[in-house]
Amino acid sequence: MKVYEYKGFPNPARVRLALAEKGLIDNVEFIHVDVMAGEHRTPEFLAKNPSGVVPVLELDDGTILSESAAITDYVDHVTGDQDLTGKTAAERGRIHMIQRKIEDGLLEAVGAYFHHATDGLGPDIETYQNADWGNFRHGVALKTMRWMNEILEERDYLAADHFTVADITAVAGFAFADFAKIEIPEDCANVKAWRERVSARPSMTHAV
Repeated sequence: MKVYEYKGFPNPARVRLALAEKGLIDNVEFIHVDVMAGEHRTPEFLAKNPSGVVPVLELDDGTILSESAAITDYVDHVTGDQDLTGKTAAERGRIHMIQRKIEDGLLEAVGAYFHHATDGLGPDIETYQNADWGNFRHGVALKTMRWMNEILEERDYLAADHFTVADITAVAGFAFADFAKIEIPEDCANVKAWRERVSARPSMTHAV
């Protein structure tokens, strides 16, 4: 497998975490895409992913997968043991639901704030900004953190009794929040305890 990425970005980190959790990290060739230099906008990269974003997974037969959730789903299934995405229909549904809420309400909300209400990655990359939208999404991110805190009142992980893709997405979301200088609210003790717990997992050394 090949993974086209910009190491340290939130969505590539999700794929690295999934690969590490599944013991596949050493089976992958990581190819750096210099987003800061505009390499994600070249015809060669756009031929792989017309959306022009990383990460992208390329299989040995030439099959291309983009979108982090799709890639992590593939990674979980390729080993034959779906512990990250769920084994039963009900478990899969719940994990997918929670993962998507965190993806939108935390990871993407922080991204909107960073790219629209701050200098982001600079004027060469941030070709359109809407500060009002960015600041609104900042509020969504804080609301989502408090919702996650309620979930973690009853369990150690966000979507099941074990670590799943929902937790992976949250790890990436909070790392992005740190970078964007969005602090976890003081009343979210359960979230802070969850971060300490998951940060101790060996896979975390491969996230950045």
